[in-house]
Amino acid sequence: MLMTKPFQLSRHARALALGIAVFAPAPALSETVTVFAAASLTTALAEIEADFEAATGHDLVVSLAGSSALAQQIRQGAPADIFISASTDWMDLIAAEGLIEPGGRFDLLGNTLVLIAHGRAAPPVVITPDFALPGLIGDGRLAMALVDAVPAGIYGKAVLDHFGLWDGIAGRVAQTDNVRAALALVALGEAPYGIVYATDTNAAENVTIIATFPPESHPAIIYPLADLVGRDTPAEAEFIAYLQGQGARAAFARQGFALLDR
Repeated sequence: MLMTKPFQLSRHARALALGIAVFAPAPALSETVTVFAAASLTTALAEIEADFEAATGHDLVVSLAGSSALAQQIRQGAPADIFISASTDWMDLIAAEGLIEPGGRFDLLGNTLVLIAHGRAAPPVVITPDFALPGLIGDGRLAMALVDAVPAGIYGKAVLDHFGLWDGIAGRVAQTDNVRAALALVALGEAPYGIVYATDTNAAENVTIIATFPPESHPAIIYPLADLVGRDTPAEAEFIAYLQGQGARAAFARQGFALLDR
């Protein structure tokens, strides 16, 4: 039988190979970041998610719902890393329960509240102290997020209270689990009018902003961000920094959010 001698590297080649093995950079570790975010952030975060994952190799898992529902899930132990609320009140609640990392909260964005109508040709209306909203709605419905829980609904009810309209219109309000569902009711024509954030209207083609509510008619619309207690990874910090960078801020601005300086 023919025997062959195994090939052996020279001493110099072995040393070179060992040096390559020792000094070659380790591949970056991919991590998962779970973000709970207000439904009104849906469109902006879809863009930001794709860009962040492409830039970092991390996996961003975004759970979108009404801020109230997300806050309750966090209180019950849901495994979220970051929470972006459309209300400081719900963020205050989880902060009071010690669920935010020390120094891990700041205000990220602002927004505007508007009255929308079904269709693309609805005429504008003027918001005055004697604004006749019940007459405008007639026998139809006014779509709003839950007025006792979801931030957009709470802000909307504050507006109606401000103008003395709530008691006369409460029975004609179609309440939904989140603001995007209220937007959908108007876009589909199931409700002729609705109260949503200005940014939401970018997600529906068949609605028109017919009025913007004055800021003094409701509490300031602020989106606070929190780094939640528990799992603490470099990817979390990367994502929080990314949200404050030029790319994410441009994505938020394209949707009409107000950019707040930290």
